Amino acid sequence: MRTKNLLSLLLGSVLLFAAGCGNGTKAPAEESGGEESGNAPAQVKNVKVMLDWTANTNHTGLYAARDLGYYKEEGLNVEIVQPGAGGTDAMVASGQADFGISYQEGVTLARTQGVPLVSIAAVIQHNTSGFAAPVDRNIKKASDFEGKSYGGWGSPVEEAVMKSIMDIDGADVSKVKMINMGDADYFTAVKRDIDFAWIYYAWTGVEAELRGEPLDMIYVKDYSEALDYYTPVLVTNEDKIANDPELVKAFMSATAKGYEYAINQPEEAAALLSKAVPELDEELVLASQKWLSPKYQDDAARWGEQKAEVWNNYAEWMFERKLLDKPLESEQAFTNDFLPNTP
Repeated sequence: MRTKNLLSLLLGSVLLFAAGCGNGTKAPAEESGGEESGNAPAQVKNVKVMLDWTANTNHTGLYAARDLGYYKEEGLNVEIVQPGAGGTDAMVASGQADFGISYQEGVTLARTQGVPLVSIAAVIQHNTSGFAAPVDRNIKKASDFEGKSYGGWGSPVEEAVMKSIMDIDGADVSKVKMINMGDADYFTAVKRDIDFAWIYYAWTGVEAELRGEPLDMIYVKDYSEALDYYTPVLVTNEDKIANDPELVKAFMSATAKGYEYAINQPEEAAALLSKAVPELDEELVLASQKWLSPKYQDDAARWGEQKAEVWNNYAEWMFERKLLDKPLESEQAFTNDFLPNTP
């Protein structure tokens, strides 16, 4: 998973909803060989989960739930797939995928455009993304962006976030040179023509450590409470919640167990992910998992918990900067109702 590809989805999520929403079809049920009480045949439900990009440690809990049999215990046959051409949010909203990995900003944009996405869990409790630069660029705070070259992808969100944190430091975003990174990854781009870029530390930052290329990291959440939003999140659509809540409940019960496994056993979870997706760098997966595992739940009462103020704060921030056409009705954008062990 390259930072460019992941952040291009994160920052360009407004484009994901141009595809509109069609009528989805439910996956067919299969009869298993086992029997429930009363000698009735057990029904196994096929479920499709769509990732946001290539598999990485943000997704470990899904693979753990699948490969350790947690989904099977709930009567689910789960297929984990790469995003479709229309984007994960559009595929989930239209019912072409049952569940997916998205981001709070993507769901926020979707909801304000009439797309029926609903976030059902925060994969990571706090925002682990931010602006990163090799230490030799001497970028220690947002005001140091002035006179430097930023590698991005032209999303309005990028400049809005940069301006927001630079304003706090009394700096001028117009003094940053914006460069389109194209297909280059972070490590190629900073050696070629940029000074800093927006990354997820759990992947690109950890990879920099392994390469022996230390970074200065400016987390956006450290500048503004509004920028401590949920990224990524698990999503489904309103139809699934209304018409098959037991499926959503079963899926979340098993998924929570998968993430709890990744929280409590990072080394074993990393090995499981590497086995499931052998093309990933095994050393990076292990190091990333060790860094990320404590951050899935962090200070929340349980894994997946979402707070209304987090949704409201970020939506208000977006609306004030004209990134939304209208305010978000946050109570419809997320729910904690399907998390196990409800307080």
